[in-house]
Amino acid sequence: MNSQHLKFSIVIPTYNRPERLENCLTAIAQLDYLRDRFEAIVVDDGSKTPLDSVVTPLQDKIQIKLFRQANAGPAAARNRGAKEAQGEFLVFTDDDCQPLPNWLTQFAISLANAPAAMIGGRTINALADNPFSTASQKLIDYLYEYYNPASGKKAFFASNNIAMPKSGFDSLGGFDVSFPLAAAEDRDFCDRWEAKYPMVYNPQAQINHYHHLSVKSFWRQHFGYGRGAFCFHQLRSQRTAKQIEVEPLSFYFDLLAYPFSQATEQPKILISSLFFLSQVANVAGFFWESKLNNTK
Repeated sequence: MNSQHLKFSIVIPTYNRPERLENCLTAIAQLDYLRDRFEAIVVDDGSKTPLDSVVTPLQDKIQIKLFRQANAGPAAARNRGAKEAQGEFLVFTDDDCQPLPNWLTQFAISLANAPAAMIGGRTINALADNPFSTASQKLIDYLYEYYNPASGKKAFFASNNIAMPKSGFDSLGGFDVSFPLAAAEDRDFCDRWEAKYPMVYNPQAQINHYHHLSVKSFWRQHFGYGRGAFCFHQLRSQRTAKQIEVEPLSFYFDLLAYPFSQATEQPKILISSLFFLSQVANVAGFFWESKLNNTK
């Protein structure tokens, strides 16, 4: 296939989740976009079992490339995928996500209007019966509303549903792999991107997210976000020569109130309580990482 015809390269980092990867690739094979205009690039981040048996059956439906590396985290895997990409635009998603059929079409519409922009799509929690998964996604929804470029605030898009020109990604050097966990490297990338290029939200570019969480993994996830937040603020203060900025109290009051204005199958008081728990975990992780850095 002539790589000059490729418009999109879809990069998918994966690690030890072959069933979810298969579901993700199956959904990508059902996109309503010309097959010779996109490729899927799977980067196996050191899974225990080779993924050829997952990828090979789908190669007669869509163009898929599979690369394997020693375990280095999703940021490094995304960078590897971007390096191998032949498309004009990069699209990033995760192995536990399943895009809707018009996903690439919606990205193409947005990029036609803003070819230098990062486009962020909408992520839908596909596990509505899981309160922890629901709360986790509702938190992202709140952040998308709060950090909205249309309102003049700094923007943030999660790395499981974004598209951008490859040239812009390369100019920034990709994701920063120095973060200790898979947390906040997308926030850091968005911060660096917005300093040079526009960011646009397209809520019609949708994916379903199958991210199962328990109380333990919910706490661990948001504790990790807190650790990542400390690293992000440290790096950002070095770039901008400014002190760490803290969100106003209204941010947290509005956050706790947000679930009561949203449609959900879960009790709204439960989701608000999990929001509170997430912030406790976030603060704990932030100060944990701060302490670790002070003892180095």
